[in-house]
Formats: sequence, structure tokens, C-alpha cells
Amino acid sequence: MLEKSSIRLPLLVVGLLFVVTTFIALTEAVDSSKFKTCNDLSFCKRNRRVDITDAAQMSLYKHQIVADSVQLKDGRLVGEIVEQDGEVDHVLSFEIRAIANGILRFRVLEKSPLANKKRYQVQDVLLDDINPFQLDVYVAGELAMSANSRGLFHFEHMRNKPLPPQPIPNPNPPEGEEPPAPQQPVVPEGMWEERFQSHHDSKPHGPMSIGMDIKFVGSQHVYGIPEHTTSLALRNTRGEGINENPYRLYNLDVFEYELDKTMALYGAVPLMISHDTKKTVALFWLNAAETFIDVSDSKDDKNVPSKDTHWISETGAMDVFFLTGPTPMEIFKQYASLTGTTALPQLFSLGYHQCRWNYKDENDVKQVDEGFDSNNIPYDVIWLDIEHTDGKRYFTWDKANFPTPDAMQKSIAIKHRKMVTIIDPHIKRDNNYYIHSQATSNNHYVKKADGVSDYEGWCWPGSSSYLDFTNPVVRNWWAEQFAYDKYIGSTPTLYVWNDMNEPSVFDGPEVSMHKDALHHGSVEHRDLHNMYGYYYHMATADGLVKRNSDQNDRPFVLSRAFFAGSQRIGAIWTGDNAAQWSHLKVANPMLLSLGLAGITFSGADVGGFFGNPDGELMARWYQAGAFQPFFRGHAHLDAKRREPWLFGEPYLSVMRSAIQQRYSFLPLWYTIFYQNTLNGAPTMRPLWVEFPSDANLFAVESEYMIGSALLVHPVVEQGQKQVKVILPGDAAKQQWFDIDTNKMYKPGQYDVDTPLQKIPVYQRGGSIVAKKERLRRSSYQMRDDPYTLKVALNTDQVATGELFMDDEHSFNYKKGQYQYRQFRYENGQLTSKSLDTKGTFKPVNTVERIVVLGINNKPSAISYADKPLQFEYDKSLSSVVIRKPDLPISSDWTINFKF
Repeated sequence: MLEKSSIRLPLLVVGLLFVVTTFIALTEAVDSSKFKTCNDLSFCKRNRRVDITDAAQMSLYKHQIVADSVQLKDGRLVGEIVEQDGEVDHVLSFEIRAIANGILRFRVLEKSPLANKKRYQVQDVLLDDINPFQLDVYVAGELAMSANSRGLFHFEHMRNKPLPPQPIPNPNPPEGEEPPAPQQPVVPEGMWEERFQSHHDSKPHGPMSIGMDIKFVGSQHVYGIPEHTTSLALRNTRGEGINENPYRLYNLDVFEYELDKTMALYGAVPLMISHDTKKTVALFWLNAAETFIDVSDSKDDKNVPSKDTHWISETGAMDVFFLTGPTPMEIFKQYASLTGTTALPQLFSLGYHQCRWNYKDENDVKQVDEGFDSNNIPYDVIWLDIEHTDGKRYFTWDKANFPTPDAMQKSIAIKHRKMVTIIDPHIKRDNNYYIHSQATSNNHYVKKADGVSDYEGWCWPGSSSYLDFTNPVVRNWWAEQFAYDKYIGSTPTLYVWNDMNEPSVFDGPEVSMHKDALHHGSVEHRDLHNMYGYYYHMATADGLVKRNSDQNDRPFVLSRAFFAGSQRIGAIWTGDNAAQWSHLKVANPMLLSLGLAGITFSGADVGGFFGNPDGELMARWYQAGAFQPFFRGHAHLDAKRREPWLFGEPYLSVMRSAIQQRYSFLPLWYTIFYQNTLNGAPTMRPLWVEFPSDANLFAVESEYMIGSALLVHPVVEQGQKQVKVILPGDAAKQQWFDIDTNKMYKPGQYDVDTPLQKIPVYQRGGSIVAKKERLRRSSYQMRDDPYTLKVALNTDQVATGELFMDDEHSFNYKKGQYQYRQFRYENGQLTSKSLDTKGTFKPVNTVERIVVLGINNKPSAISYADKPLQFEYDKSLSSVVIRKPDLPISSDWTINFKF
């Protein structure tokens, strides 16, 4: 297969393309000058320069595969690449191996690293049980992804900084001549140091960037690589007439971020998905350093379109996973097999959360809590921001305003509600503060570049240091701080919010940590920057598990920063958005992109964090938020109070109705999140995920699916009285039902009236959705309520749906204490059966109502166990309503329809 002579690196694609035989706007917005672009970073400019010129002429280094080194070893294709920089040959080692579930992995490292420095490889992201196995592979077949087809592979070897050459003294210089001055070496731009504004970045091992081009053959749409404020289908950054900043992945605290920008935000997941009418494939670039991605279009000599991408990272190993699909659902499974699925949330966390910066004291909390009750609005969690602490010392309370925090929490808990407090990673440098004194004495802080002094920066408490959460010892120590005898005033109903964990350093470069700061094992911050918040999130969640080990309580921790694998830990949100219609609109593509990249438990601050929304914007935002995974209202310190009842009518009624609607669909949300633990599929999905062959849907971001059952089209423009709704599918089989009116629609495009009270939501024909429709104060109070089954038939008169049930809070579902059931209507029978007979949970709930939509004829009788059931038939809606069948939700049963 490989010739016995040196092969140019572009032919490395031969090895990479094996196909496994077993699978086929505020007035003052963000100050952009404070943040870097590709042109401010030498590593990005060096790599990107190659992309716009002749690679053979402009590449700083030449690379060739050493053909004699290539061999199959333990199920891997391994070999060596020689890097020729004009003086010394540097040898790189590569391996290609097939992983279960249709994934190929390609990794490149130095064969002989420096004695004092090894190239950083990302830890703690991949699951432990990823093992290769022997597969027969071949090059033939239809091409889906092509690596290095444009010859942009780039791997800068690490080096030790040389001493400047010294002049050779001339003992007898001619009279009047000076000895020759020392000759300075020619140093490429940014090789040993770099400056940005007033900040200096030392580079003790020189340039270490990596880069490679990846072509998605036959595709015109790529998605993912969150977090950005651009469209769902990623736009081009290069091409004819296009030369804008590449997409940047570098976790940053971007205050008042702008829209439609490729600049970095709070989190980074280096996963890109390509989809066309024939296939879905993906690329996972496992690197936690600063990364840029260019996107462009190309066509081959047969006019076949492709998406070209160019991946550039400042440092780290080249560790690339090719996910071969070929369907969207297979991609989600493959990625989940690498980085895990979403942690099953407690049910309360899927309810409504009320937050602002800040509820000022215990009486304020009490009044807000009572306001929800007096206005008949359910909610589950009230939040406290940084002002609840004693001078921004986390794990403490402001004794003047929150003198009895445990009593405050218990007064909320009586109604089965929870509380969340914020705990950030910056630690106030105060020797009388026990967290700081212990961290200092235990040597738990990130170090400056000298490796000795604690790193210091400015954040909310003033002078602060930052715990080194990359160290397992520090993570364990941090987790211990959540014990009730340490976090004084905390109770079992108190949960946590991790903010500012990019990390945010107010006086640091780009409001972040210096890249040459040192972590555990003398790893530079540049190597793992995008994982800092991930490790912090991990340690906090572990602390909540440990504090409740006797109560077996699943944690809830919200994080702003994230990386690949953060879904295993908890929820995230899209950060500091604004009370503007444009920010409401951009929430759709941002959340959809997060879901595609595995971060499925996500939301955007309802109402916008900055500014003062009017009643219409608030009402529309509540309607949208009620159909997004994480549902929290939040506001800035300077924003006016905006609890729903403060807006008066008709806005109060609209917001109340939206929240109540959210609670009625909690069984669906909980079931979809459980399904994610099985298949990794996002809870909030682009239309093309459910309708993958319809090319007209590939760029649609104005509407989306909740699971496979509901289609949602939020109203996101001021004064919008009508929206165009796309109802996809084959008209011969598919039909849709308005969830408010039960009216049936065939697939097509419709102009739908949207008065203030209306958000267009449709149930898909062929689905069954379980709901709870009794109004309660919180989700816990609904736990024993009966269910309503809403059966929406397709044109074949068939529908199916699933329901997951457990105790809604503990890990006992992992021990079999759950019920996972399927409902199915077919051939005039509605059946309930267990999908997993290992489940032992026995809920007391019953089915109190069944609604069947799209039924072709009026039944002459409906019975259960030969006993007639009372029903009503509505000819105009082709619907049947069965009242009070009172069937156990956890039992097998069959209802017969006679025609």
C-alpha cells in the first residue's frame, strides 16, 4: 500500500482515509481592541500565511513520511514523519488507529521530546474505556473527509532557547578598530516572546504550533465549534472576496459581547459536524490550547462542492478523531463514546430558575418567593450572586444581609424549592480568609512563569490568586470545602453556580491568565487554557456529590466556561447577553450549536443580562426560554427589577402561561435527557437532525425540534404579528398538530399569526408525549400527579413515545430503580410496555387523560380489559379524548379502539 521510498506528506491522506469495513446591541458594546485576532498572534499568522500561498514555497518546514517506518502494530498504523527546517531533521511519530463505533484517530507527537519539556496531551476528557480493536480497512469507496489534501500540515518542534553567539576576540585588532559586535541570531516573529498591549508572553520553548487542513467532501454545510455568536451553519472565513477572522476557540470573559462575530467567547468545543444529503461526518480536534479554524468552499474537477477547513492550535499534541457517521444519530453516539453523555439532571433543575445580581437580603428573597405564589407562577430555584458573600470571600455570607442563611434556605425548602449561590475560582488574597490561607500553605495556586511565586490578578474581590484545578489534589481539597461543617450556613437544598472560570483576570491579557503561568507538572497555561473552567466545574460538582454521600444526591452546578466533556458535569449558559431582540434571536443558533457539540443542558439568560427589556421582549423571551433546555431569568446589578409580575398585564399572563407550559412538559424534557444518556443526541435539535435528507432545512435556525416530538418557532422580532413556519416531512406520511388548538397541518410553509399570547409549537404526527397538567408551586409537588398522554398520529395511524421515571434526584436509577416505558398506537390499539424490564421503580402515578389527534374515523367503542371507557369525539379536529382511564403508568396495558 505504501511505497518503499519517501512519500510526501500530502499522501498522508492515504493513511488517514481508511474506511472501516464494518461502517460506512448596547450603546457601549465590547471593546474588541482588548481581544486578540489571528493577526495579533504569530503562530496563527505563520500557519494561515501558508493557506493563501503556495504551500511548498511558504511553509517554514518541509515534512515527509519515512516510508520504511510505516507498519501495522497492535491494530494501529504507526510511522515517522521527518521535519526538515534547513539545518537539522526533527522526527515526529504518528499513529492512526480505528476505535469502536466508527471512529478513526490520528495523533502526532515528537519522537524524542526535550528532556525538560514534553508536548501537552489533553487529559480527563476522553472516557476511560476507549480501546482499539482489529479492523480491516481500505482506501476505496466514496470519499467523505480528506486530511492534508492541501498540504497545510504544520508541526513546529519544541526547542531550547540558544545562547546568543559570542564574538571571537581579535587579540591584535588594527589600530583604531573596535572588536566586532556580537552577532544576533535571526529570530522569526514571536518565536521566544510576544507582546499584546502592555502584556508580555515569554515562550521558553519557542514556537510549538500545529496545523492541518480537513476537507469535508461533498458538503456545503458545517456546524459546531462553539461558542460563537454566528449562524448555526458556519459561514466562510476565507474564499473569493472573503478574508475575515477565523473562528477562535479560547475561553474568555467577553463583557457585552457582539453578535455575528467569530471571536472567542466563554467556552470551546473543538468538534465540527458536516452534513449533506448523503452522509453526516465529524471531526474532533482534541486540543485545549488556543485554536483557530478557517472555513471556505471548494469544488473538484467534477464540480463536486466541499467545505475546506484549516485547523491551527498554538501548542499541544495533534490528536484528531474522524467520526464517520454516516447519520446524525450515529455521530452523536460516536462523540458520546469519546467524551460521554449529559449527566442526568435532577428534575428540579429543568424547572424555572429566578436570578439577578443581586437579591439584596433575606427579606428580599422572601418577598420574591412569595411573589411567585401570589401570582400563581411555579418556580424551582432562587439564586444569589456575589453580593451575598462577606466581601467576595466565597463559602461565606454577608452577616448583615444574610444573618441566617440556613433558615432562609429551609423556608424555601418547605415549599420544595432550592437555592443556588455563586462560587468563583478567584480567591481573595486575605490571610484571615481560611480558603486563601489553606491554599497558600498547601501550595494550591497556579504559579507565575518563575514556577515559584503564586500567580496574582485582579477580580471581584480585588487582589486574587487562582487555584490550580488541573491538580487532582487541589480538586479534591476544593471538593471537601462543600462539606456542611466547612461551608457554614449551607444545607442539602443549596446548589452552586461557577462563574468567571475562563478564567477571568481583570488586569490580565484579554481579561484572562498569562499564557506562561505554570500549572501542576510545570505545564504552561497556554497548553490547557480551555480546560481550566472544565476542571473547576468538575471539582465543584464532585464537592456536591461528596457532601451528600449519605443522601445520594445528584449535583447541580452551572458553569460559564466549558470544554469537550463538560456535559458529563452539569449545565452551562451563554453568558452576558443583552436585553435586545437581536440577542433573543441569536439564542437559537448558539444553543443549537452547543447541543450539536454535546453541551445539551444549556440556556440563555431570559430577558437578557444587560439592560432593561420592555414587556413585549420579556414575554417573547419567556416563551422561547420555556422551550430551551436550561430556563433561567437573570439580570445585571444595574438593571431594573424584572420579576414577571412587575410588568403588569397582558405581559404577566403571557409569562405565567409560558412558565406553566414549561412545567406541563417536564416529563418530556426529563425523558429526552435520559435518552441522551443512552445515545448522546441533543435535547434541542436543528431540523436537519430529524429530517436529514431535506437540503432546504440545512441552514434553518429560526425553528428547532425538542427531541423528535415538538417543533418550536420562537417569535424573536419586535411587533411581529406573523411568522413563516416550516413544517417538514413527507406529505404522504407526516402531519403536525398545533399544541394549543390541536389543529392538524400537512407539511409545508405557513404564515402563522402570532399575537402576544402565541408561540408556534407543533407536535409531530407519529409521536406520543406524556404531560402533567395540574398547576403546582414546584416540580417536586408534581411528582405523584397523574399523566396526560397526547397521541399524535401520522397518516398511517401510528404513533410511539417514551417516558422515563425515577425518584427525580438520586443516582439510584443507575442501580435499576427507574421505569422506562414505551407507548404505541397501532392497528386500533394503544399499548404501554416496559422498554427495560430491569427497571424496578414503581411510581404511584396514573393516566388521567388520553388525547388522540389525527384519528381517521370515530370509534364506535373504546375499552380496557373488556370494560368500556368514556370518550368524546371531535370531528372538526379528528380527535378523541378519553377521560379518567385511571391506568397505572408503570403497568403494561392495552386500550382497544373499535371502529
